[in-house]
Amino acid sequence: MPTTRFTFPGHSGEQLAARLDLPDGPHLATALFAHCFTCSKDITAARRIAARLSSMGIAVLRFDFTGLGHSEGEFANTSFTSNVGDLHAACAALTDRDMTPSLLIGHSLGGAAVLKAASEMPNIKAVVTIGAPADPGHVTHNFADALPTILADGKAEVTLGGRPFTIGKDFVEDVAMANLTQSLGKLQAALLVMHAPRDTTVGIENAAEIFTAARHPKSFVTLDHADHLMSDAADANYAADTIATWAGRYIDLTPPPSDSNLPEGILRVTEADAAGFLQDIQSGPHHIAADEPASYGGTNKGLTPYGLVSAGLGACTSMTIRMYARRKKWPLTGVHVDISHNKSHATDAGDATPTKIDTFSRTITLKGDLDDDQRQRLLEIADKCPVHRTLEQSAQITTALA
Repeated sequence: MPTTRFTFPGHSGEQLAARLDLPDGPHLATALFAHCFTCSKDITAARRIAARLSSMGIAVLRFDFTGLGHSEGEFANTSFTSNVGDLHAACAALTDRDMTPSLLIGHSLGGAAVLKAASEMPNIKAVVTIGAPADPGHVTHNFADALPTILADGKAEVTLGGRPFTIGKDFVEDVAMANLTQSLGKLQAALLVMHAPRDTTVGIENAAEIFTAARHPKSFVTLDHADHLMSDAADANYAADTIATWAGRYIDLTPPPSDSNLPEGILRVTEADAAGFLQDIQSGPHHIAADEPASYGGTNKGLTPYGLVSAGLGACTSMTIRMYARRKKWPLTGVHVDISHNKSHATDAGDATPTKIDTFSRTITLKGDLDDDQRQRLLEIADKCPVHRTLEQSAQITTALA
């Protein structure tokens, strides 16, 4: 996954540090990611979601808000309004690169910020919030004990996530006045609300308020057992998969033929998770995932490699039967094929050295008012499917380094 690092001027001119994760293959769309309160662009959830989306063709820009991470400026002088301003600046920086975003993703307070910003961005077609508060002022509960000091002295140092931050009076007053109801009413983009029922930082009732206030099209997806920071890789990958699938209804993620880096007839498999086994498989406009079960160190997000081979055999079998029945005009109303795969010792092959051969067990169900002769003939036709013949015969595989 290629990554470009650069800076751009934020809402008040300070340089903000950004990281643009680019797809290995065709660039299908651009997303802008807003991180959680006092977090940074490099928080685990942001990194994982950006990596997963970029593997699916969606470039993702994540940046540090003013005064955070590697960005310039004083955090004490920022506010919710300044965060929204930074989002507009990030959008402008992408537009300067001919990559105007069509998707906004916001985590926690970043989710509230993208809701506010999206209503003022006509090119945004889809917005996603993850664990976002319905009232941006909700964030002050993280430093409630310090509020009297902040209001009296103009600022105070608080500890959040084990790190010291100076919170200013302007931030407290600005976030208290922020109201998302009007922004949600003006939102012209599709909305996906993602929230974990067990989120103890921002309660699930916030998702209900956002969802109720928004206009259609809108969707809600539960993140089950995820924590607020999405620290589990499986939760982040699930969120990214869901976002890409959902966004495809509102953003064209089909690569134009002229933009495709894959020659016709080439299927590309790209590693999506170096820590596990998850693979992204792309062939033209089609995309699927391959993985291993959790018991083998995978995340069970897709079919196993042998499962994909079995799927090919089952699909080819069903298609071949259907084509033959259609040509004969037989009353076949449905087909399903059950495939199981196993290895068995080829003790009957006459080889002195025991080997193992692959055994695919196939059970075919034929539906319709078929007589016995027709059923028997369709069973014979199943053996003539091209994938069946390929598996029965030896295949030559040539391999070279790119």
